Amino acid sequence: MITVTVYSTGPGCMRCTLTCRCLTAAHIPFTVIDLTDHRNAAHREFVTDELGYSEAPVVLVGDDPQHHWSGFRPDLIDQLAHRLLEQGSGR
Repeated sequence: MITVTVYSTGPGCMRCTLTCRCLTAAHIPFTVIDLTDHRNAAHREFVTDELGYSEAPVVLVGDDPQHHWSGFRPDLIDQLAHRLLEQGSGR
């Protein structure tokens, strides 16, 4: 199963909340990493320095460094849900 990570700036981030709700509604399991937590400084550096993002949420799909996006993107979540469904059905 593919892993999905949502890098968030906490519950005050509406786009982060909407992204998590949309992933949940699409039955896509995910992990949330709060970038405001000082213990996640290495993750914050990864998101800003390696991926180049300055706003949350950032969604990383699997280990593919090319499959990520920033912001609330229900269109990309829908595409991901369809892709996972096809993989699960063996197509």
